[in-house]
Amino acid sequence: MLIAGGGHADIPLILAAKKLGYYVITSGNRPYDLGHRYSDEYAPADFSDPEAILALARNYKISAICACCNDFSALSAAYAAEKLGLPGHDPYETVRIIHHKDEYRKFATENDIPTPMAICFTSKQEALKRIEEIPCPAIIKPVDLTGGKGISVVNKITEIKSAIDKSIAVSKAGRLVAEEFIIGTRHGFSAFLYNGKVVFYFSDNEHYFLNPYLVSAASTPSTVPFFVDRSLCEQSEKIASLLSLKTGIFHIQYIFKENKEPVIIEICRRAPGDLYIKLVEHATGVDYSSWIVKASAGLDCSGLIHVEPKGCFVRHCVMSAASGRIIDVVFDSAIEKQIIDRFMWWQKGDMITDVMTSKCGIVFLEFDSRDEMMEKTDRLQEMIKVVTE
Repeated sequence: MLIAGGGHADIPLILAAKKLGYYVITSGNRPYDLGHRYSDEYAPADFSDPEAILALARNYKISAICACCNDFSALSAAYAAEKLGLPGHDPYETVRIIHHKDEYRKFATENDIPTPMAICFTSKQEALKRIEEIPCPAIIKPVDLTGGKGISVVNKITEIKSAIDKSIAVSKAGRLVAEEFIIGTRHGFSAFLYNGKVVFYFSDNEHYFLNPYLVSAASTPSTVPFFVDRSLCEQSEKIASLLSLKTGIFHIQYIFKENKEPVIIEICRRAPGDLYIKLVEHATGVDYSSWIVKASAGLDCSGLIHVEPKGCFVRHCVMSAASGRIIDVVFDSAIEKQIIDRFMWWQKGDMITDVMTSKCGIVFLEFDSRDEMMEKTDRLQEMIKVVTE
């Protein structure tokens, strides 16, 4: 099996594939990524380049391919699978609709799926010509990136040009969207489709630190009313029917406006990053990693059933409030007893240059109540503190 990536977030997928008996090849253009330590072999190739992944897959005569926790990888994996006739993946054009924001916004609007109102631009020149059409406040973002890369909130028209420049500079496709700014609580909803139906789902609350567009923590159970989960199951199955989606993960990010329908912001057909699938496993006991890998390989997934979280759980990314060299990561004694698992990769002397994206590790915690979970999760960056100089 080729896993088109090899970052820290991909380790559960790598281990699941090996547990299923595969010889696992990881890829990507960063040989020092942590996931490569867990695979059987590392073969360098840019997973954002579909042709490079296809060439690698052909060279190794792979029997299965699985995307890593990245949209580009999902696109490349689908492309390679389609060219090689491998099971477990949607057609490449379908994956483009799901993972490119402009194509998804068009699809969602045409099919009455709750989505922000958006204007899509095919180039910087078109965006600048139509700048007067962009309402403020608005969010301007590249069509093909996640994790807050290239995103700006503009509150007045004089801010739009620089926001366009920022988005276009990082977009591989050279396209962007300007969409309405929606106020509400932000959440994730990870479903698993089997024959077009949701057989398992997991709901969370998203938490943020310095970067307002990068999820730094996720907590479960979700604080939204039950009807929201029901609505998202219906929307997931509607999208699955319209696009004839294959069995496998179907992950949603959405905003909930109180007593309203959830507004779907993003969807993807690959595992979420930063060991999110381990949060699912800690909370429910479901071996989510194995089901994702099985689906990617076209194996039987008929045995998965829905399981509710068995308590209050958090996945927390350890991040620094200041740049500089890391001296230590200090855990407050008041939070130590809640930690049930941790994966730390920082070393003393490591340099933090970008506080908006740099992570030192990931910690999983369990709390006695939802109230305690929500109150302490928003203070975890103070209770698990990165000390720099």
